[in-house]
Amino acid sequence: MDAVLTAFGLVFDPSVLLVILAAAVFGMFVGAMPGLTATMATALLVPVTFFMDPVPSLGAIVTATAMAIFAGDIPAAMLRMPGTPASAAYADESFLMTKKGQLDLNLGVNVVFSALGGIVGVAFLVLCAPALAELALNFSSFEYFWLACLGLTCAVFIGSGNPVKGFVSLLFGLSVGCIGIDPAAGVPRFTFGNVDLMSGVNFIAVMIGAFAVSELLRGGVELHQVGHVVVPQVGNVFRGVAGVLRRYWLNFVRGSLLGTLIGALPGAGADIAAWVSYAVSKRFSRTPEKFGTGHLEGIVEATSSNNSAVAGAWIPALVFGIPGDSITAIVIGVLYMKGMNPGPTVFTENPQFIYAVFIIFVLANVVMIPLGWAAIKSMKQVLRIPRTLLLPLILLFCVVGAFAMTNSSYGIVLMLIFGVLGWFMEENGIPVAPMILGLVLGEMLEQNFMTSMIKADGAWLAFFERPIAGSLGVMTLLVWLLMLVRGARTALRRPAAA
Repeated sequence: MDAVLTAFGLVFDPSVLLVILAAAVFGMFVGAMPGLTATMATALLVPVTFFMDPVPSLGAIVTATAMAIFAGDIPAAMLRMPGTPASAAYADESFLMTKKGQLDLNLGVNVVFSALGGIVGVAFLVLCAPALAELALNFSSFEYFWLACLGLTCAVFIGSGNPVKGFVSLLFGLSVGCIGIDPAAGVPRFTFGNVDLMSGVNFIAVMIGAFAVSELLRGGVELHQVGHVVVPQVGNVFRGVAGVLRRYWLNFVRGSLLGTLIGALPGAGADIAAWVSYAVSKRFSRTPEKFGTGHLEGIVEATSSNNSAVAGAWIPALVFGIPGDSITAIVIGVLYMKGMNPGPTVFTENPQFIYAVFIIFVLANVVMIPLGWAAIKSMKQVLRIPRTLLLPLILLFCVVGAFAMTNSSYGIVLMLIFGVLGWFMEENGIPVAPMILGLVLGEMLEQNFMTSMIKADGAWLAFFERPIAGSLGVMTLLVWLLMLVRGARTALRRPAAA
């Protein structure tokens, strides 16, 4: 109890609160800019933390991360340009709601459920950190292979319309993910002698191109709307959110729990949590046909999930010193720099700092609502700019984001190529989201498959020998079998109906 009281005193120091507020504004700005990720926000704060005490330095990172994950939803809803990869899973759904005139409700749901999902994640971090971290430690390459397979199965659910076209998009994303260095043999693949391609295809640059540049191309074709306001109303973003919570409370709970569990798995993070939760929401929805038309149900579950995953990723980082995602990998470095060696002993040697982190997490998610409201109101004014000025400005931000990912013109070239490709795909009814999912999970799938095959000396049954791996494997195969059976039934019914 003494440690908790000490932690409250450390957090509610005026200088610490000022640092948290500044980090929140910084995180909002970075997250709202397409291509500038939450990881980048964290990395940019590290040099500043050199001159800070442990509590304000950790507070700055926690707050900036939470804000950036939410802020990515704002350009996704307004312009179909996800600010962070965690928002890409439901960017199409959000933008379709905007086109239906429901931008206020959409953004209100995003900010409220992001905050609530983050608080659920913190509750699990406080109560279940050791147990969840122990579960995460039991995951080997076999379990991660099946987890990646389950994640790729989401492509069937997130790709609206023709499932065959969604599958083609997924395979294309997996194929693009093979470019670079072979993880097993260490030799270049499909690089055609280009040095830049040896580092692989940066999925952030691809995401900016496929979502943002393709939308800019579409907007350029429709320049007859010059000078018109895209979304003229600036209303109450919180109106109707309480009704959404009453209607979709189960989606909120399921998304928050799933996000926390996925976040606790090393290497997973908020990006994968959002994709999986959106797909789960569609799979178990009573109205799956509404998904892909501007429907709130999937957005509620996914936005709750990616914010709860932020706290979940701290579980293995604090308890065992294993990063849950790229952000907590940076956090571990900061902890060592401040003399706080992450691991079980940190709870006994520096308990006041750990409790301070918990308090800051709660505080960041509470502050997210008023700051998120202010960010939404500010960003809405952007849409009042004439399209002849708005489109070039957005393209400029996209170029900056793509360049920042690779520190070279290579990222810009990737962005432009996949922008044209994304526009072509959507004009022909091929969804872009499965391609991005394949690119995100492709590396994880291949690396864990090759590692597992080397461990097992080529024995396929090894993928089912471990209890967790066997359960995940059977679950994945059953899902695939169920999809094949449903597909076959649908194909048989069509000739009969004709």
